[in-house]
Amino acid sequence: MHGTLHHVELWVPDFGRAESSLGWLLGELGYVAEQRWENGCSLRLGATYLVIEQSPALSSDRHDRLAPGLNHLAFHVEDAAAMERLVERAAGHGWRLMFPERHPYAGGDGHCAAYLENGDGFEVELVASA
Repeated sequence: MHGTLHHVELWVPDFGRAESSLGWLLGELGYVAEQRWENGCSLRLGATYLVIEQSPALSSDRHDRLAPGLNHLAFHVEDAAAMERLVERAAGHGWRLMFPERHPYAGGDGHCAAYLENGDGFEVELVASA
């Protein structure tokens, strides 16, 4: 366990929107709801959990992945077919495919991945395992 990621806490401008997009995607990736409160929740996969929370201490109403801080989260996906199934369904949950002209190799030759951005500016990378 030493050195493994314990948790990530994402502050979001609108918990309802985040739950519809991030919550849906995390559920598809195997995360299970662990705790829930008025403006947040935690979802767990193994020893790692993610918190999605609309904090009253927010200093902005939009995530800026180009500012210092978190750029994106990257997740392993079983294979390219599973990745494509997620991409196809993601639009119905508030996600848009980034770099569609280079999909699924926007990260370079031999790196099969999908880059998705939700309406609040959060980016995820779904990396297809070989």
